[in-house]
Formats: sequence, structure tokens, C-alpha cells
Amino acid sequence: MNGIPEKMSSFKKWLIAGRPWALPASAIPVLFGSSLAATVGWVKLEVGLLLLTLLAMALLHTAANMFSDVVDWKRGLDRVATPSSGAIVRGLLSEQQVLTGSFMLFVAGVVLGLVLVYLRGILILYIGIIGIILGAAYPWLKAVALGDLVVFINFGLLGSLGAWVVQTGQFSWLPVLWAVPQGMLVVAILQANNWRDMRSDRERNVITFAALCGDRSSKFYYGILIFGSLGLMMGFVLVPRIFKLDFPALPLTVLLVVMALPAALKLWSRARKYHPPEANLEFLALDGATANYNLIFGLLVVAGLWLAWLLKIS
Repeated sequence: MNGIPEKMSSFKKWLIAGRPWALPASAIPVLFGSSLAATVGWVKLEVGLLLLTLLAMALLHTAANMFSDVVDWKRGLDRVATPSSGAIVRGLLSEQQVLTGSFMLFVAGVVLGLVLVYLRGILILYIGIIGIILGAAYPWLKAVALGDLVVFINFGLLGSLGAWVVQTGQFSWLPVLWAVPQGMLVVAILQANNWRDMRSDRERNVITFAALCGDRSSKFYYGILIFGSLGLMMGFVLVPRIFKLDFPALPLTVLLVVMALPAALKLWSRARKYHPPEANLEFLALDGATANYNLIFGLLVVAGLWLAWLLKIS
């Protein structure tokens, strides 16, 4: 179906169903929150807990993506395969198979989450419950233009906060505030996807935020998310220092994130080449490219945090 080779291994089919290219959206906030705890909170990084947190988030993220694919398919959405499509659209797996796989991953993720609750305290449970509720409700919230808010909270704020709490055992607003730029980039991934699909979504009465905006405003919104996240992260480093505010500043070495600017400009160039209703391949794959940028951005920030830590102890 859809030009897919008949002899494809089951592993590859499930790999496509899981869309591992999207996992940086959940992995980077965990790395960021954990790195903040060790470099700004000055607690000893528990690598085992970090790996457990990453695995739990990856399982729950993949389960949510697969569940969303099933719901979208049942509603008649995403019928045309794109570079980032899942296995149902490509005809590789049935909706029942993907639903079953989603449930199994969800159970595994919850079990790991409960292990973290046992090891690090009840606050992890509260964060996890909020995240799971939002993730399960996402397909319906997306249909009323609330999908952007859900991914911003889940993969930006809660991911960073949860990782901080796992490492420190305590609540703080700092990992929530400082995670806002990363959350904006996760929204940018979703915006690229919904911008591409806005016409088919409208036909099925699914009103995403991109559909509300239309093409022109969607392009502007995408630009704000890409460049605004970069500016905001730099602001967290510079503004408290320049204006001598009585508020913590991110380390100066986090300005390494400026190295992401060329990649941001390339993304913007790809977005500007879209002239509706015609969409070139670069635009169709804009969500995947944005996910890659999110990874680059996040790794640069994390590298900046650890560089500051190394300089302070050397």
C-alpha cells in the first residue's frame, strides 16, 4: 500500500508506528531539567534515575503518538502518507494493532513512573497524572485548537519540572520558567504538522490553532516560535545581568545556543517557500526538520549548562 515494499520486517513497521524522530520532544526537557538540577541546583546527578526518566517519557510519548494516530484515523484524518506519517496511514499495521501497541507502551511507561514515585516521592505522581490526562485527551483537545497548549505543558514545562524533581526531590519554578523556550519549539513541531494538514483537518471539522490562523498567520506564528525561543533563552542569560535583577540568570555559557541560529534560518527559509495550495517536499517534512532543530537547540543549551559546571569546579 502507498508504495510500501511488501516484505518489510515487523520491527521496521513498528518503528514507523512509533515515530522515533519525534522523541527529542520528550527527551530534551528531561535532559534539560536534570542538567539544571546538577549544574544550577548543585545536586549530584543520578544517572540511573535520569535514564529511567528518559525511558518512561519515551514510552509514554510513543504511546500517546500511536493513540493519537488511531483516533485521527477513525475520524478520517491523515489519509495521505507524508514523510512523517505513522504505520496506519501507510497501510503497514491495522488500527487495532496500533491501539494494542499503544496500550502496552502506556502500561510499561506507567510502571516505570510508579518506580520513580517510589524512589523520589509523591510529587512525581502528581506531575505524571497531569501529563497522562493531557496526553490521553490530546486528540480531542487538538480538535478545538488546544493541542498547542497541551504539548507546551507536557513536553516543555512538565518534562523539565519532572526531571528536576526526580533529581532534587523538591519543587521549583525555575525549571518551569526556563523550559519555556524548549516548550515553544515543541509547539513549533506541532504547528508545522497542523499547518500542513489544516485543509484536511477542516474537512473533518477539526479546528487546530493553525486552521484558525490560516496560512499567512501560521507562517508568522511559526517564525515567532522558532526565533522567539532563541531570543527568550538568551534573555534568561542576559536580562538579569544587564538590569541587575534580583533573579537567577542562566549561566553565560548557555549563550552557546546562538550557534543554532543558522539552523533556525534554514527552517524559516523552508517555511517561506510554501505557496498554498501547492506544497513541496521540504514543506511536507517541515515537522521532522523542526524536531531536528529542537534537538540541536536543546543539546546546545544542555552543553552550555555543563560547560558552566565544569568551569566552576576547575
